[in-house]
Amino acid sequence: MSTVTNSRLPTLADLDATGRRVLVRCDLNVPLTDDDPPRVADDMRIHASVPTIQWLRDAGARVVLCSHLDRPKGQVVERLRLAPVAAALSDALGAPVRVARDVVGEDARAAVAELGDGDVCLLENLRFEAGEEAGDGALADELAALADAYVADAFGAAPRAHASVTGVPERLSPAVAGELLAAEVTALSTLLENPGRPFVAILGGAKVSDKIGVIRNLLSRCDRLLIGGAMAYTFLAAEGGDVGGSKVEDDQLETCRSLMAEAHTQGVDMMLPSDVVAADAFAAEANHQVAAADGVPAGWLGLDVGPDTVARYAAALADAATVLWNGPMGVFEWEAFAGGTEGVAEAVADCDGFTVIGGGDSAAAVRRLGFDDRIGHVSTGGGASLEFLEGIDLPGVAVLRR
Repeated sequence: MSTVTNSRLPTLADLDATGRRVLVRCDLNVPLTDDDPPRVADDMRIHASVPTIQWLRDAGARVVLCSHLDRPKGQVVERLRLAPVAAALSDALGAPVRVARDVVGEDARAAVAELGDGDVCLLENLRFEAGEEAGDGALADELAALADAYVADAFGAAPRAHASVTGVPERLSPAVAGELLAAEVTALSTLLENPGRPFVAILGGAKVSDKIGVIRNLLSRCDRLLIGGAMAYTFLAAEGGDVGGSKVEDDQLETCRSLMAEAHTQGVDMMLPSDVVAADAFAAEANHQVAAADGVPAGWLGLDVGPDTVARYAAALADAATVLWNGPMGVFEWEAFAGGTEGVAEAVADCDGFTVIGGGDSAAAVRRLGFDDRIGHVSTGGGASLEFLEGIDLPGVAVLRR
């Protein structure tokens, strides 16, 4: 595993963009509606890309955008074309965005050739080309040939050694980080290198196995670690609690015991739920009741943390100087089991310290609740932020420091 280095990340400030063709790897992988033609259902990532694009336009660059959308697996899938994304991006920029009908073919080359200073075009879905996910050198060569400089601004794609992510910046210089990528690296590096105290981390989600590396890396850095979501039941079971029919990873019980022992050794206050909202079935309309976290009735399963847990966690957050939150407290998509996630989201939003939401479902929750403007940094990449917090030097970031 390569670990994060402290060498400087080149940024837009290092780029002379005037009159140059600049290829920008964005993350415009947004959900689409089922309409015909489809529309963008959530434009958060589009708006997150605007500052870099606008900076380049203002600098007089000829802006060539590229992104993937969903998983077409190297085939042209008509409903996964980027035309709806280009329309939404045009609205966000207040400027026209031409979308090419291919990635590196005749239409892409024509679209780039027609750009004037400050103009923007968008190449077709990168994953229509099988060589993108394969990290194919020939595709990287063709993409690099379209531009004079490269800007990496797709944090969510940074863990992947794909043609547009690592192949192009290996071939094209200068290659720098855009505003979104630089902000992600700065915010997450602060958590690992110089967090204000106390530093409180909140981890939820489905599986302990997905978070082991992150927990281990945070235990030497945070002061309190609050556990929620389905992963909490494996910790509770490891302590000998009766969690009923709740989801437990039996092969991780010993790991949980080891992590709790390590937390004790490090002086980290690892907090587990004291009560949960239990249901008699995994269903939105299931019968539900509040139960002790270590005394869930037989046949029932915990689907959210309970009100006492929310109060305890809110108290643990009240004096925090730094907060990281990744992973919901329960099945927040269902109203009966959303209270834990909503309560923790409000406590994080109320915190006066530097707050970071690690993307994914947590980011969706704070946006849905309207708290995102009260958070210091909301990551655009859930998986990428987890890998970064685990201490991995992401390929799409490392290549810029070469």
